[in-house]
Amino acid sequence: MPAEPGRRRYESVIRTANATETRHQIAAAARRLFVAQGWARTTVREVAAEAGVSVPTVYAAYGNKKGLALALMDAADLAAEPQRLLADLEAAGDDPARQLAAGIAFDRRLLERSGDVLLLLREAGHADPDLAAASREGPRRGDEARLRVFTTWPANAFRRGIDPQSAVDRYAAICTISAYVDLTTERGWSPDQVQSWWTELLTRELLA
Repeated sequence: MPAEPGRRRYESVIRTANATETRHQIAAAARRLFVAQGWARTTVREVAAEAGVSVPTVYAAYGNKKGLALALMDAADLAAEPQRLLADLEAAGDDPARQLAAGIAFDRRLLERSGDVLLLLREAGHADPDLAAASREGPRRGDEARLRVFTTWPANAFRRGIDPQSAVDRYAAICTISAYVDLTTERGWSPDQVQSWWTELLTRELLA
């Protein structure tokens, strides 16, 4: 006897949920292994074993190891809560200082929650040109997003000699993953301290 339409839809939802959970398990396993033993030394077979799935399941979910890495990069952006950034920018109204602070808060969340992955993928890019290009895509998107925000500010909002593009350049030179890691791991700063200092520094550097 054919299954009832409602039952088929229910089973479809379960299959979709199970597939999503499997993808999350695989991505989490890949992150643990990539960070613990490096990109080059981690195999798809090891990722499958860590996730408790078969090797074909990993390939079906992500294609290959590079596909896993790209998925982790996308997940890093999501972990930083881009919707929260949009809400903060909207709440800031036309105040450049508050908009600048919202962008710095987003970058702090990105580096605090996913800095290990971003560093790993940057290092992996030294051996893989395609991955290197992909790892540069995140900073490029960040620069473009900041430029869109900065170009909405009136010219008199900037410190003398600063325009939107030079503001983006200075921001990118200061808010780096290398600086964040050095301050939080080598010098014992908290993420709050880094965010506060970056906000004070860039406010003085960029704004009138």
